[in-house]
Amino acid sequence: MENFFKMKELGTNVRTEILAGMTTFLTMSYIIVVNPAILSAAGVPFDQVFIATIVSAVVGTLIMALFGNYPIAIAPGMGMNAYFVSVVATQGVSYQAVFGAVFVSGIIFLLLTFTKFRQILIESIPDSLKYGITAGIGLFIAFLGLKMAGLVVPNEETLVSFGDLSIPETQLAVFGIVITLILVARNVKGALFIGMAITAITGYIFNLLTIDGFISAPPAPIFFDLDIGGVVQHGLYGVIFAFLLVTIFDTTGTMIGVAEQAGLMKNGKFPRARAALTADAIATTVGSTLGSTPSSAYVESSSGVAVGGRTGFTTLVVALLFLVSLLFSPLVAAISSLSAVTAPALIIVGSYMLFGLSKIKWNEFNEAFPTFIVVLMMPLTSSIATGIAVGFITYPLLKLVTGKGKEVHPMLYIFGVIFIIQMIFFPAH
Repeated sequence: MENFFKMKELGTNVRTEILAGMTTFLTMSYIIVVNPAILSAAGVPFDQVFIATIVSAVVGTLIMALFGNYPIAIAPGMGMNAYFVSVVATQGVSYQAVFGAVFVSGIIFLLLTFTKFRQILIESIPDSLKYGITAGIGLFIAFLGLKMAGLVVPNEETLVSFGDLSIPETQLAVFGIVITLILVARNVKGALFIGMAITAITGYIFNLLTIDGFISAPPAPIFFDLDIGGVVQHGLYGVIFAFLLVTIFDTTGTMIGVAEQAGLMKNGKFPRARAALTADAIATTVGSTLGSTPSSAYVESSSGVAVGGRTGFTTLVVALLFLVSLLFSPLVAAISSLSAVTAPALIIVGSYMLFGLSKIKWNEFNEAFPTFIVVLMMPLTSSIATGIAVGFITYPLLKLVTGKGKEVHPMLYIFGVIFIIQMIFFPAH
């Protein structure tokens, strides 16, 4: 086992790797509760999302462990699940059609893994747009968390306003936010998971949460017909591009960041990149056929690296712990039904995603405004695709009119024109 994962070569051992795997799982296990809670709002059956979340995490993480040999865990990504719900709600399409879009994006991502296009695409998009997309998604899911908590409510005159703190569920959500913030600020391992647990226990004590059971046989996985035709019928091409683009950036950036932290980068290059990216693409494709949104490398993997994780044995442990969690579907279902428990995690994860805004050149308007408009449009239009589109249009336009057109990669001009045509003549409906 040590030889297979090259533990001695990488300066680690089985005990350290097990501890690292448990730490990583604890910090990212909130997705087991949060993903079903979010996708259930789009009408997807809870059991279906629960099993799909875990299966896609196990598949992706095992591939990463056995073929990539990296301490980087894979699971359905945050942000894409909220976007999924918004597409179903605002565009009037079935969740089967949106899963069709997820499936197509997964297949494209898998094919791109074997070409240089992925690298060219990443290099063509400026850092300001990359950071803007990440930050916009952060605000998008934080806004969803605030709505789930009852802290932001609809208002006919102002669109939204502050919620009613006299409502018990809202009070519980505020309690959960405060407790989780304290844990995060104190650098407690697994702060999000522990925060949800404390909030759930409090909700149970005050009769806001009903738990009928803790352990049962895992639900049977359900493969359903993906509505690929609905993708064409409803013009979900922008949705496919959004899923694809965000997955590519999120996965690549996270993998490189965690590998750098672990000292696994070699001369600035990411060894076995193809195997690592294949893990993510296969997990996304498998997840879509079962009932989950695109998978991504989890930045929470850095917590396992921090305690010594250096090999795929760390992620093998994570995959095994995900499998064990299949037995706790009754408990997860109960917790997911109370949005006050999951809302704090969404709000705080959203805040994590704003870090890149500090790197934006805010004193340069042609860099700052495209970032600003991406961040603004995503939460206000409930569409990640729209945010990406306006960024891809305004960035090359402002560079061109300020005499800096040569700084823009030709591919960005092409995408800009495509998005203009799509938004005017082929709007999603």
